[in-house]
Amino acid sequence: MSPRSAVPPPVTAVLDASSRWLPARLGEVEDRLRGVVSGHGEPLGEDAMATLSAGGKRLRPMLVLLCAGADGGAASVRAATAVELVHMATLVHDDVLDEAPLRRGRPTVAASSGRERAVATGDLLLSRAFALLADAGDRRAVELLAEASVALARGELAQRHDAFDLEISERRYLERCRLKTATLFECACLLGHDDEHLRAFGAEVGLAFQLLDDVLDVAGPPERTGKARGTDLLDGTVTLPLIEAAAADPGIRDVDLHALGAGGAEDLCDRIAATGALDRVRARALEMVATGKRRLDSAGFASEQRQLLGLVADGVVQRYS
Repeated sequence: MSPRSAVPPPVTAVLDASSRWLPARLGEVEDRLRGVVSGHGEPLGEDAMATLSAGGKRLRPMLVLLCAGADGGAASVRAATAVELVHMATLVHDDVLDEAPLRRGRPTVAASSGRERAVATGDLLLSRAFALLADAGDRRAVELLAEASVALARGELAQRHDAFDLEISERRYLERCRLKTATLFECACLLGHDDEHLRAFGAEVGLAFQLLDDVLDVAGPPERTGKARGTDLLDGTVTLPLIEAAAADPGIRDVDLHALGAGGAEDLCDRIAATGALDRVRARALEMVATGKRRLDSAGFASEQRQLLGLVADGVVQRYS
């Protein structure tokens, strides 16, 4: 798989604007991923390869590589591969918990192979991520990825705890997003270059990513998202668009999320959109991206690295515009 096929537009703008080292290094990550997920027996190998072949934005490995720079070498490829393996593992496990039929327009491992094999596949991906770093004796990288993995688990538990609760506050939502999404963006940046300005950049871009993903769940359409419109609502996941909409239209709090069917979810999506909540959440995400980009100015990077990281941040916004 070529780097450009793995990273959909507009994030491909980063590759087009970069020197040759970045596409080559991202290609090495793809090769490493394919090598890591193969050779573990037919059932696990097939399911792990299906997860990899579904593609993705590869934002997290790209952040590792860009923060490490052209001189990052084998260590940056190893760290980029590890962070993507953890991300893939969380997606497989999330689909088990959500009983999700589709991911990126394809049947999930849970749907095609069953819950037990899906759990085992996620465990395989997670274990291989840490094995990569441990084999190289990279203690700091292991610590960073372990901290991020714990945060992911805490965020998932918080989301389960908050399910179907329309009284969830914006503050609680943002903390949940920080744990479940932003911390892995932070980790990716720090794996590339251990710098607090990069941690802040990753946190802001990761939060913006989650906010815009939640907007897209309401706005759709399914052919773009790879899942039904309002999937989060059907799962009982209360997101910022719903919180914002309920503040503008208090009657939304009377909706019984437990009783929603597909048609009801579509109707609620329309009701949320009618309040202007989607535009307000998009504006918040834009502010986060702008804040993150300002932190890059303090990181002491060369102009190319700063430009390319800024393009990654812009691509997060453009992807969901």
